Amino acid sequence: MKIIVIGANHAGTAASNTILDHFKDNEVTIYDRNNNISFLGCGMALWIGEQISTSDGLFYCNKNVFEEKGAKVHMESEVLSVDEDKKTVKVRLKDGSEIEDSYDKLIIATGSRPRSNKLPGEDLENIEVAKLFQDAKKVKAIGEREDIKNVVVVGSGYIGVELAEAFQRIGKNTTLVTRDSKILENYFDHEFSKPLEDAMAENGIKLVYNEDVVEFKGEDGKVMSVVTNKGEYEADLVINSIGFVPNVYLCEDLKRHERSGAYLVDKRFRTSNEDIYAIGDCATIYYKPSDAQEYVALATNAVRSGIVAALNACGVDIASPGVQGSSGMQIYGHKIVMTGMSVDLAKKYGIEVEYTDFEDLQKPAFMEDVPNAQVKIRIIYRKDDRRIIGAQLGSTYDVSMGIHMFSLAIQKDVTIDELALTDIFFMPHFNQPYNYITMAAVKAVLG
Repeated sequence: MKIIVIGANHAGTAASNTILDHFKDNEVTIYDRNNNISFLGCGMALWIGEQISTSDGLFYCNKNVFEEKGAKVHMESEVLSVDEDKKTVKVRLKDGSEIEDSYDKLIIATGSRPRSNKLPGEDLENIEVAKLFQDAKKVKAIGEREDIKNVVVVGSGYIGVELAEAFQRIGKNTTLVTRDSKILENYFDHEFSKPLEDAMAENGIKLVYNEDVVEFKGEDGKVMSVVTNKGEYEADLVINSIGFVPNVYLCEDLKRHERSGAYLVDKRFRTSNEDIYAIGDCATIYYKPSDAQEYVALATNAVRSGIVAALNACGVDIASPGVQGSSGMQIYGHKIVMTGMSVDLAKKYGIEVEYTDFEDLQKPAFMEDVPNAQVKIRIIYRKDDRRIIGAQLGSTYDVSMGIHMFSLAIQKDVTIDELALTDIFFMPHFNQPYNYITMAAVKAVLG
């Protein structure tokens, strides 16, 4: 069987490696319009902020790996169109020539692209986005210049918040502008994001809430300020980080997700054409908290979608159990992790929820001269059947592993009442005898 994979970042890499490693009789051809593979964009802020010395570790695969496994790989080659009836793709190769290639199964992994509001002045010099490795290199080079003193980051999602910290770390006057009333609006309730906001403010980052950018002003072709509906902020460099949209320029007849416009797929990542799969940031994914196909663009989800699609394309019938959108962040030593829905997000979905909070030290107070810290936890559960649909943890201590249990709890429809009686071990070196996880659940049960 001949399989064509369009796109070779996280989703395409996972799909290609799955086929090449486990279904060696298939012929795999990979087309990607970029010149690099598998860039971990989540690490770019560490590199820009000089918390790591090189970008080398931000890649985990390359063209040679695929070719050594037997794939045909065409980098800097753009798929121009797909003929679903003939099962062919038209491709412009790196040298400018155009070819037609055929497939038995097609896997689309074209990812996402930065969102643009197409505002006046958006084409001024030093207004940048942060998505690809090329973007990261350019932004880093500009940010290192001595004449770049004022940096404005527009958008308060993960990348925007991380980059605001990165530029402050290298000595820039940094302003974060968001239309929301808090940072990380779509991920955390304010009780968990506020410690990060406080840390950012304490370290000199100016946080501007509830303001919409309406214009970029410039002089001699270079940006000079960011204008909002309420104010104006000096800027020698602007990072436009207002989110991403699915890159769905191929196969116009395939069904799309109503809200996001992403390719609408089933739990096997099949599109409305049974021979075409869509994975990663260009496609939907089954989101267990809402029990529906949603657009949840995360690298971890992209990898899972690539594996599942590849197995199904090769004849293994396997459905995705769903994702919870698990994620986390560390800013100035403050760590927050989450899975599923926040209270605020549940309201947007019209789901009636209740939640339980608890706070305690990670380890017993009698543990001396060892790392110890307060941990705050919130567990969100449905009001009707008490199934857990979300959790958040925050601390200066690394409590990130705990969120995986909650992801599985959501996946397996565990109730808050069942969690209260879950067997969780105790040893003073690790945790409290009455662990904050079960204590939060007990609090919900007993009231």
